Amino acid sequence: MPGYGPAVEKLIRPLSCGAGFRHWVYAALGAALSLPPLTAALLFAPPRWSAGLRVLGFVCAFAVVTVAMGAPLPARRASVRLANGLLGAGLPAPVDTTGPRWVNRLRTAVWLVPHMVLGGMVTAVSCLAVFGAVAFPSVWLGGEERMTVFGLSLWIGEGWRGAWALLPAVGCLALAAGVTLGGAVLLRRLAPVLLGHRPGERLAAAEERMNLLAQRNRLAQELHDSIGHTLTASTIQAAVAVELMDSDPAGARRALNSIEETSRAAMDDLDHVLGMLREERPSTVPRPTLADLDALVERVRGAGAQLAVQVQGDLARVPTTVSREAYRVVQEGLTNALRHGGKAGIRLRTTVRGGWLELELTNPVGSGTPPRQRNGGQGGQGVQGIEDRVRLMRGTTHAGVLENSCGDGRDCSNGGDCGHCDGSWGGRDAGEARWRLLVRIPLRSAS
Repeated sequence: MPGYGPAVEKLIRPLSCGAGFRHWVYAALGAALSLPPLTAALLFAPPRWSAGLRVLGFVCAFAVVTVAMGAPLPARRASVRLANGLLGAGLPAPVDTTGPRWVNRLRTAVWLVPHMVLGGMVTAVSCLAVFGAVAFPSVWLGGEERMTVFGLSLWIGEGWRGAWALLPAVGCLALAAGVTLGGAVLLRRLAPVLLGHRPGERLAAAEERMNLLAQRNRLAQELHDSIGHTLTASTIQAAVAVELMDSDPAGARRALNSIEETSRAAMDDLDHVLGMLREERPSTVPRPTLADLDALVERVRGAGAQLAVQVQGDLARVPTTVSREAYRVVQEGLTNALRHGGKAGIRLRTTVRGGWLELELTNPVGSGTPPRQRNGGQGGQGVQGIEDRVRLMRGTTHAGVLENSCGDGRDCSNGGDCGHCDGSWGGRDAGEARWRLLVRIPLRSAS
């Protein structure tokens, strides 16, 4: 309703024709629901019984049938959907997993009582009012001078003298609208009390919502890691293909084939994540772990990067949960190295010892490295995502620039003679500034 303020829109919306019709349909459904319990109640209150027994039989039969109608769980779900769709109650979906289930079933049966009573009253009064709204003008236009209403004889008159019959017709329509709106307002205020969540259900719904948000955040991080790695590698491979197009067509073709493979894998990841977001359910597809590290290394090398890898310890000792997160950490670290440090001198060390998994990734500080990284500050969103993952696993993350480093990424401020380089780890690069990402995750984090 453009042009009105929020308060005016809130006041006008229930008076709209569409909303009024939906409210009346809801009342009519309540009147229809009252037929089975009323029929049973009348059958169990025969006229030959005394007044006291008839009242008792009527109430008992009505209550038994009403409870039987509201006890099934589908009845509660249907009541919530109808209240939301026709009344605009805004009720949450039922959660029948906490506390004794009979409580909610009894609440649904209790809800049916005002729905049936108010629905029957609204339906009866509105139908009579609409009949009156039609009867008054009909008598006047038919030329009759008198009409009888509830035993009362009313003089209408002919011609313009009977035009006053339009006033009670308008009043009858207003009465029908007012009764329908009033019944809807009463039921809408009562709906959260009987159809809404109890405290235990609200807590369960909040936990479910938190789990869903955590799942979505995890999927967003997975998508960032996977697609970001693929785009970075594809960009580098495309540049290689352009350089080799004339001098080495076969090499350019290999680079283009690698782009095709990595892009296809990225599309699979994208379809997988989007499908999970649409379905809002946990994934059953296995996620990559450190067992898939070789394939990741080959893809990075296929992009033309010079990547040295060293594995110390048995990766099979790493629990699956830790292994999955560690794989994503390595993937994001390699992506950052390719994006900011160039393709040369990337080194990855993976160590399992003493109940800890240690990941150390170093690369030269190139001209494309963000200023915060060149100055020793923290990285951008990639490093932040790594820190978030490691923090959840109760691990630690250190990222920054080592102005003087040797071949294994350790500090070597004494000119290259640090005493722990034997030349097997890529040689010495004394005085070379390198970006280092060091992650330590306890293996017990999976418990």
